[in-house]
Amino acid sequence: MIHGGVECGPNAVFVFKREGYNKTSFSLKDTIDAFSFAGTWKFFAKNLRFGLDEYRGAFSKAFFLKRLRTLIPTLESDDIVASRSGVRAMALSPEGNMIDDFKIEFNDNAIHVLNAPSPAATACLAIGKAIEEMATRQFHLDL
Repeated sequence: MIHGGVECGPNAVFVFKREGYNKTSFSLKDTIDAFSFAGTWKFFAKNLRFGLDEYRGAFSKAFFLKRLRTLIPTLESDDIVASRSGVRAMALSPEGNMIDDFKIEFNDNAIHVLNAPSPAATACLAIGKAIEEMATRQFHLDL
């Protein structure tokens, strides 16, 4: 970090609330929405072991420390302090695959940008240009 510290993490865990910034945040509506999508269950099935390990790291400081020591062997338990968390929304395909990159679809007279994860801010001008070019072709525009 800018002041010399080190941030370790985050754990990649499924959250039970769209804007759940605490590891125990919960929304029944958001959970039902996620669980009613077949892609969620397929994703869980494909990533069960990884997901369980990530939850274990989120709730067990000792387990988290053990994993971190593979990167920083001198790390001690007292070096680890809880900090802020974030939510990184990821689009899932119906097959249970994370859509890691931009997904842009056409539907009638609209263009939908369905997934624009973190790099979108730094790539927004290039994305805008690509969408302009797609719109020009799709809608036969002469700009």
